[in-house]
Amino acid sequence: LSPLEMLRKAREMNKARAAGRSQNLKKAADVAQQEIQQPASQADPRLKADAQVLKGKSLESWEQEQRGKLKKGRGGTSRRAGRDMAANDQEYDEDEQDKRKRRTRVKLPKKGKELTLPLTITVDGLAKLLEVPNDHLLRKMSHMGLDKLANDYLLSGEEAADIVLEYGVTPVIPEDTGPELYPQPVPEDMAAHPLRPPVVTIMGHVDHGKTTLLDTLRNSSITATEAGGITQHIGAFSVQMKSGQNITFLDTPGHAAFSAMRARGANATDVVVLVVAADDGVMPQTKEAIQHALDADVPIIVAINKCDKPGIDPSRIQNDLLQYGIHTEDLGGDIQAVEISALKGDGVEELSESIVTLAEVLDLRAEVDIPAHATIIESQVEKGRGNVASVLVKRGTLKIGDIIVAGSTWCKVRSMTDDRGKSVKSAGPASAVRVMGWKEIPHAGDMVLQAESEAQAKHVVAHRIDKRKKKEQLGSLEAMNEKRREIHLRESTVRAEQKAHAKAVWEFHQGLRSTHPEPLVKTDKHTYGAAEKSSPDTPEIPIIPVVIKGDVSGTVEAVEAALKNLPSTKIKPVVLSTGVGQVTESDVVMASSSDKSVIIAFNVKADKKTQTKAKREHVEVMSYRIIYKLLEDFEKLMLGRLPPVFVEEVQGEAVVQQVFDITLKGNKPARIAGSRVTSGTISRAALAQVLRGGKVVFSGEISSLKNVKADIAESTKGQEFGIAFAGFDDLREGDIVQSMGKKEIQQKLD
Repeated sequence: LSPLEMLRKAREMNKARAAGRSQNLKKAADVAQQEIQQPASQADPRLKADAQVLKGKSLESWEQEQRGKLKKGRGGTSRRAGRDMAANDQEYDEDEQDKRKRRTRVKLPKKGKELTLPLTITVDGLAKLLEVPNDHLLRKMSHMGLDKLANDYLLSGEEAADIVLEYGVTPVIPEDTGPELYPQPVPEDMAAHPLRPPVVTIMGHVDHGKTTLLDTLRNSSITATEAGGITQHIGAFSVQMKSGQNITFLDTPGHAAFSAMRARGANATDVVVLVVAADDGVMPQTKEAIQHALDADVPIIVAINKCDKPGIDPSRIQNDLLQYGIHTEDLGGDIQAVEISALKGDGVEELSESIVTLAEVLDLRAEVDIPAHATIIESQVEKGRGNVASVLVKRGTLKIGDIIVAGSTWCKVRSMTDDRGKSVKSAGPASAVRVMGWKEIPHAGDMVLQAESEAQAKHVVAHRIDKRKKKEQLGSLEAMNEKRREIHLRESTVRAEQKAHAKAVWEFHQGLRSTHPEPLVKTDKHTYGAAEKSSPDTPEIPIIPVVIKGDVSGTVEAVEAALKNLPSTKIKPVVLSTGVGQVTESDVVMASSSDKSVIIAFNVKADKKTQTKAKREHVEVMSYRIIYKLLEDFEKLMLGRLPPVFVEEVQGEAVVQQVFDITLKGNKPARIAGSRVTSGTISRAALAQVLRGGKVVFSGEISSLKNVKADIAESTKGQEFGIAFAGFDDLREGDIVQSMGKKEIQQKLD
C-alpha cells in the first residue's frame, strides 16, 4: 500500500474502533440503568446509595461524561468518529482548520494600551482587566514560569505588571502621592556652617568597663544604678572636656540580647570607642561591635581597659584584633589604641584628646537654622510625664512647641530635659535631650523630622500607617496563596476520590469487578476518605504565650528578640503583645486569654491590684532587671513545661539454674524457674524480659515470685527465688531474667 492509503486505512480503523467502544458503553449503561430502576424488593440494597454517589445522574449520563473526557484526551478522534460523515482527507483537513480557527479567536488587548493596576489583584480580576479568557491568561502565566495557576490566587502589583507586559500592554502603577516628610538635602559646601560636637558611641563586650569609663569621663556613677552592673539600654550623655570641647556619648549595652541597640548606636555616631578588657580579650560582642562599626563606615578608637591589673599584656589585644580588620598604629595601621584603666582614671585624658583630635580631622559641621532632623535613641512611659523619648539631634535646632514626626506617631514638644534632668528650651546639633508630648511611644531608631503644623503631622502619620498596612498585606500574599493552594489540593483530591469511587461502582454493576467498593465517608467539610482509612493527628509543638512589658522600647525589643532566639524545636515562646510601661490589668486580660501564659516585666512593676488579678487569673508575672537572669529562668520554665521522657533500664538480673514443673490448684500445670540474682533487684511489680543467647525471647509481666513457698515483693543480689511469667513457660536453664524499670529523664531544649 502507498503511504497515503496506509494513512487512510489507519483513520478508518480508529473510527471503527471508537464507534464500537461507544456502542459497548451505551449497552452497558442501559443495563445498569435498568438495574437501578428495579423495585426495591428485587434490586441490590446498595443501588440506591450508588445512585446518590452518581449525584442523581443515571449511569448513562455519567458514562457519557467520562466518554467526553476520553475524546478530549485522544485529541478529538472519538468526537470525529461519532459524526456521521465520510472519512475522507478533505473533511479531515477542514475539521483541523476549523479547530485552529476556533483556537485563534481570542481577542487580545491592543498593544501599547495603558492599564492601571492596583496594589494586589486576583488572576480572575487581571483577566477581566485585560479582557482575555481566564484559561488563556493561565496558559500565558504557565509559559512565564509562574506557579499561581488558579483564578482566585492573588498577584502583587509587580507580578501583574510582568504579565501585562507579555501582552504588549503598558502597566501603570499609581505612585504614592500621599503627604510625607523628607529630610532636607545636605549642602555641598559645609564650610559655611558651624562646627558641632562629635557623637561618640562606646561599644564592647558585657562587663568590659564601658559604663565605668563613661562615669570617669563625666565624674558620675552610672554603673551603681544599672541592674547587675550592666547597661541594658542606650544612654546618651553630653560631657565637657577640660579643653572646653563638648562630646556627646552614647553608652550601648554589651549583652548579646542587645544586638539591635548596638547597631543603632553605630549608625547614629561619628566615632566608635571600642572598649576591650585586657584580661579578657576579644569576645563575641566585641566582634559584633567591630562589624557594626565597619558596616556603618565609622572611624574606631580602641580603648584597652583594665591595664592596671598585674600580668597584663596590651600588645596581645592588638594582635588579636588584627584578624578582625582592626590595624592599630603600633602595628602599622591608622587606628588609635589607648591603654586605660577606667576605674582608676589612668589614660582617660589621653583617650579624650584622641577623640577631640579625630573630631577635628573629621571637621564635623551641621546646619543650625533649619528644621530639626533627629533620631530616636530610646522611648518609655514615665509616671507623671507620659510618653517620653530620648532624641539625638543631628541637624537643625529643636525647640519647645515644635511639631515633630517619628515613624507612625507625632509630638508637640511640651518640654525637654538634658541628660542631668535640667530643662532646656532648645537643642542644637549633636545634643541628646528627652522630649515629652508624644501621642504614642515612638520606636527606637526612627527618624525625627519637623512638620509645619499639627494638621500636616496628622496627615503624614495617617499616610504612613496606611502604607504600613499595605506592606503587611503584600507580606501576607504568599501565606494567603499557600492556604488557597492547600484548599485546591484538598478539593481536587475529593473530586479524584469521588470519580474513582463512581467508576468503581459502575464497574461493579457491569461485572468488571467482583466486590462492591467501600463507601466514601466525609471526615470534614473539605476531605473524604475510605471508611477504613484514617490519618493520625500531627503532633504540635507546645507553646508558652508571653506578654512583654519593659521600661523602654529598646529593651522590650531586645527581650522579644532574645526569647525568639531560644531553642524552639520542642517548645517555643509566642509573644502575644509587647508594650512600654508598667504591667496593667489589660495586660493580665491579654495573657489570661491563652492557657498557661506569663507576663515578663523588665525594669517595670505591677501594682497590688494588678498582681491580685494576675493570681486570680492564674497568670504568672516574672519581674527582672537583668537580661541574662531572665533568659536563664525562662529556659528553666520551658524545660518545666516539657513532658518528661521515660527510658527503660535494667534494675536487676538473675540466672535460671533449674526449671520445675508443678501443679497448681485445679490440676493446672505451671513451670517455675529456680533462679539466683546476680546483680541489682528482681521486683515482682516490674516488667521482666527473658534473654536466651543474647536475644529477647519474652517480655511481659511476672505472675509469681516466691522464696520457698512464701510470696515476696523483690529479691536482691545473691538470693535464690522461684519465678513464673504470665503467658510464657518455655523456660530453660541458663536463661537470663532481667527486671526492667522506667527512669525519668528531663528533656533538653536543643
